[in-house]
Amino acid sequence: MTAPDTTPIDPDLRNMFLGGMSQAACTVNIISTDGKSGRAGVTVSAMSSVSADTPRPTLLVCVHHMSPAAQVIIDNSCFVVNVLRDDQSYISDTFAGRFKDQINDKFDCTDWVETTTGALRVADPLVAFDCKVISSERVGTHHVFFGEVQEIYNSGRGSPLIYANRAYGAASRIEGATSIDTGKSQANHSLSVGCFHSFGPYLVPEMMRLLSEGEDPIQIKPVEGDQRRIQGSLLSGECEVALLYDHDLPDGISVDVLATLELYVLLPENDPLATLAKVGPKDLADRPMIHLEGPPTDSFLTDFQAVMGHEPNIAFRPGSLEMVRSMVGHGLGYTVLATKPASSMTYDGKALITRPYDSGQGPIRIVVGVRKGVPLTPAAERFLLFCRDFFGLDQDY
Repeated sequence: MTAPDTTPIDPDLRNMFLGGMSQAACTVNIISTDGKSGRAGVTVSAMSSVSADTPRPTLLVCVHHMSPAAQVIIDNSCFVVNVLRDDQSYISDTFAGRFKDQINDKFDCTDWVETTTGALRVADPLVAFDCKVISSERVGTHHVFFGEVQEIYNSGRGSPLIYANRAYGAASRIEGATSIDTGKSQANHSLSVGCFHSFGPYLVPEMMRLLSEGEDPIQIKPVEGDQRRIQGSLLSGECEVALLYDHDLPDGISVDVLATLELYVLLPENDPLATLAKVGPKDLADRPMIHLEGPPTDSFLTDFQAVMGHEPNIAFRPGSLEMVRSMVGHGLGYTVLATKPASSMTYDGKALITRPYDSGQGPIRIVVGVRKGVPLTPAAERFLLFCRDFFGLDQDY
């Protein structure tokens, strides 16, 4: 027996290792077992093939020694690797213990099928490998189980659930480069840019076109989302730069101001408030509001509360700018926005009226953000210079 390694752990190296491994994309897997010691299951990302050229194919999984599933797998001598689809994150969360207050038995979150070894597999995973344990070894905090595959279930549909940057994701198909030179050029001239979902469609396509022209083009890959999504994308490294609002930004992001916006009230055609030069909280007090959640319109709620002493009457909370505009066009309420599309018509042809919002707030600012302390690629440096030329503080977006 090998003597345990008593070398002290280097905490800095450990943290760097954990941070580095968080960038490695892995499939999300449920390791399940059943047998003489009962059933158990756990969510893991550490799963890998070992060899297809043994009498039966072999793979390995790593399970933390503190997980109750580890000893049950040893006792039952079998396990199933259930590779989840990208619409099955709820199963992963359940077996990771995140829904303890909602369910007594983790296995109740989905349907199960008994396998050849007697273990249980998810009824409809992306793929499942039914395995006998042929060996195991404790390495540090984890048991490494080597499994000999007895049976394989392949659904033939769906895409794998991916875990990377400490978040779920989905696989998307990309076309490979046609040559080494082409691949290098694409890598050097490609840039992921986060963009806030409400103003992104009115700015980013033009920026993409302009940057793709000329002798040294940049190909922009946009990442869309609300403020929280774009902040997370930037901090995780999914995007290198981001266009977003200067609103409650974390310390890890540094910004340059690109443009200023003023809040306005959006009303249906022929609304009585259209006769006013400006519209304030008192004019809106008893009206239903259609609220697009997130900055900068959340600042309207604070201002309304300060003036009126109560929250506005929020009737609807749509998730998209165009749904908000269409609901206003149909007379279901008013809204307060910062992004002002070129068209004064909704998707379905309803006319809209805008009036300045009369408040004591300062202007809303669009900024370009990068992570502090992280060196930028040449493409990102060029993008920042381009933004400073493309935007102007006096421009009205």
